[in-house]
Amino acid sequence: MNLAANLTATALRHPTRAALVSGAGPLTHAELDAASARVAGALRARGLKAGDRVGVMLPNVPQFAMAYYGVLRMGGVVVPMNPLLKEREVEHYVADSGAALVLDDAAALPGEAEPDHAVVERGEMDTAVILYTSGTTGRPKGAELTHRNLVRNVEVMVGLLSAGHRDVILGALPLFHSFGQTCGLNTAVAVGASLALLPRFLPADVLELVERHRVTIFEGVPTMYAALLNQPDLEGYDVSCLRVSVSGGAALPLEILHGFEAAFGCVILEGYGLSETSPVASFNHPDGVRKPGSIGTPVDGVEMRLLDPSPEGVGEIAVRGHNVMKGYWRNPEATEAAIDREGWFRSGDLGRVDDDGAYFIVDRKKELIIRGGYNVYPREIEEVLYEHPAVREAAVVGIPHPELGEEIGAAVALRAEAEVDEASLRDFVKTELAAYKYPRHIWFVDELPKGPTGKILKRAIEAPAGTAAT
Repeated sequence: MNLAANLTATALRHPTRAALVSGAGPLTHAELDAASARVAGALRARGLKAGDRVGVMLPNVPQFAMAYYGVLRMGGVVVPMNPLLKEREVEHYVADSGAALVLDDAAALPGEAEPDHAVVERGEMDTAVILYTSGTTGRPKGAELTHRNLVRNVEVMVGLLSAGHRDVILGALPLFHSFGQTCGLNTAVAVGASLALLPRFLPADVLELVERHRVTIFEGVPTMYAALLNQPDLEGYDVSCLRVSVSGGAALPLEILHGFEAAFGCVILEGYGLSETSPVASFNHPDGVRKPGSIGTPVDGVEMRLLDPSPEGVGEIAVRGHNVMKGYWRNPEATEAAIDREGWFRSGDLGRVDDDGAYFIVDRKKELIIRGGYNVYPREIEEVLYEHPAVREAAVVGIPHPELGEEIGAAVALRAEAEVDEASLRDFVKTELAAYKYPRHIWFVDELPKGPTGKILKRAIEAPAGTAAT
């Protein structure tokens, strides 16, 4: 088994179909296959062998795919790296993974080496990709994803999206991240679809690409949907080509879901997963009952359950199946803490499940706010904030408090030209939630901090000075 075999098979079936569309023009599946063979040949010429790790530090450009499949086809292990990483971060990725080299010069790829067209056979449990987690609780750990993990997860996505060679997927999600890699690049390559690459997410550029390339599948995180919905000249674009959209990475506020579907005439299917689960674990199945706000039910071959549920039915989501990583690279202690002997992976996410088996994310376990002994879930408050017409984005965080333990704070970004003051917004939430839940502190920001996928980074949110002890 080798994930790269998907590319060679597709290159035979759909050689002239565009695999990638970018500012440089289209690149067919046959051309991508040939380019990856030259990368593999260059790596072989440098003495690399099966099992060696190779860093790929590139943005959403065709050379990322060339390097990715080139490393895989010669039996290597891809270590995707965000090109915005600083020197000390790169040093950690390279030292921890033991990468033999890092491919980071798009202009030098694929090179002029003698191509190596072979696809090295690998065991299904051999590592294909080491994805470093965001490191919210310490230094990033490398999740080892096997060829089986990724091949099966791609098969799942193809089925869920009914993806085929006539589809065009918008590649706005970073390819160095599991969401964009599995659900975008690898899914497109598996079926002969096209991936329209966007190196940087800008709403106007997304809408222009959708219209120009007749994009049929859009994949994004909630902040992307909010930005598209708030684009001032939205009505000037023809987006009728979209047939399905996928949201993941964080909970999608219901106001944004309903607003986007009404404006774009395109259903959003919410899914759930993590880097450690390749990433897809659950999904709202297109042929089933879609429940807005739900992350759906486990995908084929995957189980989910709640650990230590509270009297209200909220517990930590655990996942077991073909999608769960082999472990954390050279970190047996972290692996043992995350995966029990029966194969259940602890997600760190709090959720509940209804009578139909549909799961709902309540919040991250680490983001739970305990105020005066009461559990407060930030997402519940954020849902209310998003209902206010002036609010564009919101993030609720805990603020240290000498008596209550934690107090509730909210960082809010407003829509263009919208006005609301702290007291009015606080009163708005107060009328919708119990007295212990509304945010005592609200402050306004131009933009909320975001990670490489556009996901809001709560750990980077700082409350204004003087709020901690009041």
